[in-house]
Amino acid sequence: MEFDYNAEFKHPPVKTSDWFLTILIANIPVIGFIMLIVWAVDKTGNPNKANWAKAKLIWYAIGFGLLVLFLLMIGFGTVSGVFDEIDWNDFQ
Repeated sequence: MEFDYNAEFKHPPVKTSDWFLTILIANIPVIGFIMLIVWAVDKTGNPNKANWAKAKLIWYAIGFGLLVLFLLMIGFGTVSGVFDEIDWNDFQ
């Protein structure tokens, strides 16, 4: 007997070809980010794809937060290094 996905699940599993196109589109720099937002908030689409898009956006947010933290550390380190090189006795 063949398993009928439509009888048990409201949304059938996403096919491999659909995942291939989804991941391909998601990896296009600007368009992919916009499409991830669209898929994440889509109420009528497949919830598997929506949950995947939400998870990918969370990873993007974590990566962006770490990037900002790293750049702040480099920026503050550079500024403090510049002030260490100043001879403050010249300003008296």
